[in-house]
Amino acid sequence: MIGYGGNYPEFRWPGNAKIALQFVLNYEEGAEQHIYHGDEGSERFLSELIGAESYPDVHMSMDSVYEYGSRAGFWRIHNEFQKRKLPLSVFGVAMALARNPEVVAAIKQANYDVVSHGWRWIHYQNKKQELERAHLEKAIELQTKLFGKPPTGWYTGRDSPNTRRLIVENGSFQYDSDNYADDLPFWTEVECSNKQIKPHLIIPYTLDSNDMRFATPQGFNTAEQFFTYLKDAFDVLYAEGETRPKMLSIGMHCRLLGRPGRFMGLLRFLDYIQQKNDVWICTRQNIADFWLKNFPYKKA
Repeated sequence: MIGYGGNYPEFRWPGNAKIALQFVLNYEEGAEQHIYHGDEGSERFLSELIGAESYPDVHMSMDSVYEYGSRAGFWRIHNEFQKRKLPLSVFGVAMALARNPEVVAAIKQANYDVVSHGWRWIHYQNKKQELERAHLEKAIELQTKLFGKPPTGWYTGRDSPNTRRLIVENGSFQYDSDNYADDLPFWTEVECSNKQIKPHLIIPYTLDSNDMRFATPQGFNTAEQFFTYLKDAFDVLYAEGETRPKMLSIGMHCRLLGRPGRFMGLLRFLDYIQQKNDVWICTRQNIADFWLKNFPYKKA
């Protein structure tokens, strides 16, 4: 509950940047809740269908909303980042990626930073830890097969009380991002099942500068609202960066921000920040590497 308090660390990002700006593209389409995946009902989370119910059968409308992300949304966002030569981190759900070899090939060709987003895009809050552990291991195995190297970062998103401990006990990860508590990375200590305490790095994510608010009752209605919110967040942190640099994450989803009417907000924001100096546009792995090198864990 205290964190850095009034004592944020004194440092500069690479290139003497005032802010570390990081874009995340969530790739989840094809791993959501579905009876074809053995689930009890259809998906109801983060779609065009506000207040959607979960049906114990195929939900054709929900399926097509998710499918828009893999068919069109991914490519719209990917092509723009390639055109501008900007780095990108992909929160990739392993089952979803495995169903779309063309997307995997594009991610590899672009050399994006791929963070594991788990094996399935489902809620784990009430799942048994044995199942969550099995899904974690399956995600690592498949992502390693798809990209030729294991993931070093993790983000479940729909996590459980066991998630962080399972990540640390697995031992494969440098950090996780299932946290929204700060504007800078920080270290925490995790008690494992054997009572051993291990240090663990957190690279916080965001749920506010995130296109998911296009799919919530209180959220963005237009591209202009999205752009204005991102610009305001950037401007505040950019000004603070004169003396205390921070990081800003932008969360994106293929099926949400990939829609043309919302995509314009991203274009305006990219135009805006690319006119600024002293901005480090980076990946989550870049931030993790920087923090591990310059702020290694120190026992309190």
